Amino acid sequence: MNSLSSKLVAISTQKPLWVYVILLLLTLGVGSQIPRITIDTDPENMLDADHPARVFHNQTKADFGMYDAIVVGVVDEENSQGVYNQSSLTDIFDLTESILSIDGVVDADLMSISTVDNISQAEAGTIRFEWMMPNPPADEAAAAQIQTNIERLPLLYDTLVSQNGKAAAIYVPILDKNESYRIAEEIRATINQFDGTEQWYITGLPVAEDQFGFEMFLQMGISAPMAGLTIFILLFVFFRSIPLIIAPMVVAMATVIVTMGLLIGFGFTVHIMSSMIAIFLMPIAVVDSVHILSEFSDRYKPGEDLNAVVKEVVGHLFTPMLYTSITSSVGFFSLMLTPIPPVQVFGAFVGFGILFAFVVTIVFIPAYLSRMSDKALNNLQEALHQETSGDGSRIARIARGLGRIATGYKGSLLLAFGAIFAVSVWGVTQIQINDNPVRWFKSDHEIRVADRVLNENFAGTYNAYLVLTDRSEQAMPQSMLNDQAIPASLQDWREETLVTVQGGAPAEALQNLIFAIDDKLFDDLTTEETDYLDAVMAKVEAANSQSKTFQNPEILAYIEKLQLALQESGLVGKSNALPDVVKVVNRELRSGEQNDYALPDSSNAVAQTLLQYQSSHRPNDLWHFVTPDYRAALVWLQLTSGDNQDMTAVVQLVSDYISANPLPVGIEADWAGKAYLNVVWQENMVAGMLNSLMGAFVTVFVMMIVLFRSLIYGVLAMLPLTITITFIYGLIGIVGKDYDMPIAILSALTLGLSVDFAIHFLERARATFNQTGSVKQTMAILFEEPATAISRNALVIALGFTPLLFAPLVPYITVGVFLASIMAISALVTLMLLPAVMSLGRKIVFKSAS
Repeated sequence: MNSLSSKLVAISTQKPLWVYVILLLLTLGVGSQIPRITIDTDPENMLDADHPARVFHNQTKADFGMYDAIVVGVVDEENSQGVYNQSSLTDIFDLTESILSIDGVVDADLMSISTVDNISQAEAGTIRFEWMMPNPPADEAAAAQIQTNIERLPLLYDTLVSQNGKAAAIYVPILDKNESYRIAEEIRATINQFDGTEQWYITGLPVAEDQFGFEMFLQMGISAPMAGLTIFILLFVFFRSIPLIIAPMVVAMATVIVTMGLLIGFGFTVHIMSSMIAIFLMPIAVVDSVHILSEFSDRYKPGEDLNAVVKEVVGHLFTPMLYTSITSSVGFFSLMLTPIPPVQVFGAFVGFGILFAFVVTIVFIPAYLSRMSDKALNNLQEALHQETSGDGSRIARIARGLGRIATGYKGSLLLAFGAIFAVSVWGVTQIQINDNPVRWFKSDHEIRVADRVLNENFAGTYNAYLVLTDRSEQAMPQSMLNDQAIPASLQDWREETLVTVQGGAPAEALQNLIFAIDDKLFDDLTTEETDYLDAVMAKVEAANSQSKTFQNPEILAYIEKLQLALQESGLVGKSNALPDVVKVVNRELRSGEQNDYALPDSSNAVAQTLLQYQSSHRPNDLWHFVTPDYRAALVWLQLTSGDNQDMTAVVQLVSDYISANPLPVGIEADWAGKAYLNVVWQENMVAGMLNSLMGAFVTVFVMMIVLFRSLIYGVLAMLPLTITITFIYGLIGIVGKDYDMPIAILSALTLGLSVDFAIHFLERARATFNQTGSVKQTMAILFEEPATAISRNALVIALGFTPLLFAPLVPYITVGVFLASIMAISALVTLMLLPAVMSLGRKIVFKSAS
């Protein structure tokens, strides 16, 4: 190690200008990729593109023509009629017309009072479809009639207008969810022109995600520079020399620019986690520089060989700095073991950034010191003396006070930490795994306010899809025509027909066979040929009817009962499915009275109602609930909460219901929708984080044993890490903070930096004991410069993250709070628990040291 550090220092001090030029060119070259940045806040990308849940979700959207949607809501508390008044309905009509003109909106699927059908009975046995609101209501009576019409249609009631009549919604399906922010802004521009008493709101997962991306991009441009400024001020307080502290700031800036440039240059998008890379690296990157500058200022005296002192300092610090850099990077590299792509990218590039910062520190800092003027070197030397006054003295006094507590109350401290550890372990068992993209905003953010208001009024703005699919085998044309009784004269027709109808889906093949037989029956046939074809036609039509699973009233009744169970559970605001369509049309075909709001008795009657529905202005709405071959059906669940816990409860409820009431033979149930995808990636994250943490823990433990060449010192080095991680996550469980993605990745930082402090403390303890031979004297020395240095570095890192506390986005605040806490706890455990354990076990510990 020493030979490597000597060579690097020799090159750096002899060719400092080359070091400057190379670092500058590297930083500018890689940094030129940053303008190509692409923001990504789509929770779907938490899963690999080929993950089964994501593949099925996308297939479901394609099969049923589902699009991501923005939800626009209006609430009128002032009018006694709620939104059912002429003014409010006119504004809804005008806004709908404006939205239909926005590029990127799926016009045909937009749901608003003015774009849906009123379904009513024209006369007995006939049905009428007419626009619910073809024009703004001419008077209040017309507005009241709209209320009457909507309340008769379950698919619209509590979806388009709330049950209390105070709120209405417009569902805006969009082609590209990445355009949701632009579309929402255009909608807001129109809303701002209204002067009524209504309150307008915009929400929905797509707009929340895109809005977060926009604000995240702004936050990146604010937090990283603020972190840099905070660190600059801290370093100035410690060293009182502007020329001196430029060096660590150059290291930090180069590290951030190169790391982010590489991430973007390799084509990775910037997700919520990778947006924090800059502010993670900024404080971590300066730690090694602070170590070198502190020790150099202590050792260097005017007139000495500058390069020789630099070589001595770097040689002394090279090994512990290398190991602390490796252990810190291992903590982040361990995140690559998680099955969450954005977390993998975050871990990989922060890990790289830490190692890059170490290399730049070892090469650039000696080069920089070798080029400093005599005046700057005098300032550097004075920095050591400045640390004994002002803030430095306060840190030193606190460190000495901690030393007296650690060595004077050893037994009490061990009991206290033992009790804290036990309570923390219990707290870990209380952790609630939960996330919700809308909660990424502060509670007073317009997205959160809109989400809260609309979900209080409506059945829910969060969507989940339960897909029921008949996967039983279907009759094939070959089996229908594979009959020994076929007349010889039809053999050629049979072969030609089989070639024509095969290759497609079974339902399509059966339909094509019906057409082929029907065409053949128009030919001049013998009685034998006609009888044969009539018999085959009867079999094919029966098979074709039987294959249309979701025209079977018994199966529709099963879905109806499942919907009722969901509604009664209180977990689901509302569900919409094919039975709702069938029952409404059936009612209007019969009496128009509520007692006929029921499923027909036969498949043919169901088919008739669906055929009637396709005469409406929106016939394709049917295919949102069933596929054209009637082999798969979708139950659209509206949830008032986007929390993973609530979605998990719904999934469990359905699972329990199906266990108690088995699905019809051949039918399988699967889940899709963003609310469900969030559950899947959260489960993957928890399992992945546990595996990565355990793997990294073992790796770091082995590294500690190798570094210290002692099992005892390896165990001691892991104590602060173990206590800190357990305490932090125990605290999260006890206070009820949700375990979400930002919380999950904090284990990586804890793993690296807790060991960092322990390495420096134990390395200095062993070296000091070997010099003094006295445990008491060793402890006294440890709580001078070493403890002060650890405290200083903890402050630099902790305070470096404080700009996050002022962010408008909750994940940034969460990270800021917990990182500062982790640094404080890590330093405290290192400076109090380790001395207590080492003092009590001094015969074993210091025997190992010698």
